Amino acid sequence: MNSTTTKNLLLLDDDKSFCDVLSRALLRHNFKVNIAHSIQQACVLMDKGDVEYNHAIVDLRIGRESGLEAVNKIIQHFPEIKIVMLTGYASIATAVEAIKLGATHYLTKPADINDIIEGFGKHSGNVEAQLAASPMSVKRLEWEHLQKVLQEHDGNISAAARALDMHRRTLQRKLQKKPVKH
Repeated sequence: MNSTTTKNLLLLDDDKSFCDVLSRALLRHNFKVNIAHSIQQACVLMDKGDVEYNHAIVDLRIGRESGLEAVNKIIQHFPEIKIVMLTGYASIATAVEAIKLGATHYLTKPADINDIIEGFGKHSGNVEAQLAASPMSVKRLEWEHLQKVLQEHDGNISAAARALDMHRRTLQRKLQKKPVKH
């Protein structure tokens, strides 16, 4: 991207403090930032039509909404946009879905501003990516499996719970926990 290109960025995250800090960092890197704290607010900003967004940062969980839905809507409005998805709830299933829906990169929080900006430039995979030294723990495998089943049921917790032969509240409780690292 040359220096004369305007870098209009849509920041979609429900954490207002995080948005304030991140938007200040992005401003220092010459991005013009508009913030939305819900998918509805993001749609209002996009529908106004006064800004042609070419970058977006989307949180995976926006309150009770899915950032995956937001990625889909943003791509519909701006097919050439570069989207970095950020999350504190990373899983293989959501990473795959985000990329399939059109996100350029997927990062876990906390993410460094330089990693986020670098993520906008990701156009292909990295064959030199580090492979895990050991297999995932049983707890992490369970988290990944729950995420996969939830994605297969379009985020419908009741349907996913039935497929898992699990009580809906039990599944909700397991999903609210942050995933274990290994």
